[in-house]
Amino acid sequence: MLIALGSARPAKIMALRAACARVAEVDARWRPCELVARPVETGVAAMPLNDTQLMRGARNRAEAVRGLLLTEGNPADFYVGLEGGFHSITFDGERRTFLHGWAYVTDGARGYFGHAPAVTVPASIVARVEQTGRELGEVIDEVAGQTDVRSRQGAWGVLSKGLLTRAMSFETALVAAFTPFYNARLYE
Repeated sequence: MLIALGSARPAKIMALRAACARVAEVDARWRPCELVARPVETGVAAMPLNDTQLMRGARNRAEAVRGLLLTEGNPADFYVGLEGGFHSITFDGERRTFLHGWAYVTDGARGYFGHAPAVTVPASIVARVEQTGRELGEVIDEVAGQTDVRSRQGAWGVLSKGLLTRAMSFETALVAAFTPFYNARLYE
């Protein structure tokens, strides 16, 4: 099975590999699972600030990698987009901002979303992102005193002291997005 990912970020590739391995535990057709990763444009802000932007970015990534591979004459079985960022809500009069992500998977005919877990982002970090217009990855690098955190543990790893990583959050979203394909009987 060939699966194309609309990103070349290591954490996203790790997430897709892990999700494929998990799905293969319940559906043997997923063995072996070959991955192709290509960077593509999302068509949304570099730092998505709501679920609409996140979902659109994930879907746009999947569609963009699909278009790219079809143009090359190298179609895949599935095309995947992953997008992470902020979502803020006001709950009981208090604004709360969460870091989470969305996965979108399509076979070219049907497409499904999956949602990652969410973690609260400290107000000081939210303010730095929103007031400067910079991406969370840049701000987290400064907060952690590291470089390119997003390619390894991500903001998730910094916020959770390594108990949850960016790849782990996306893996959950991918397993959810793949569900209608590996458990098709329930989705017919």
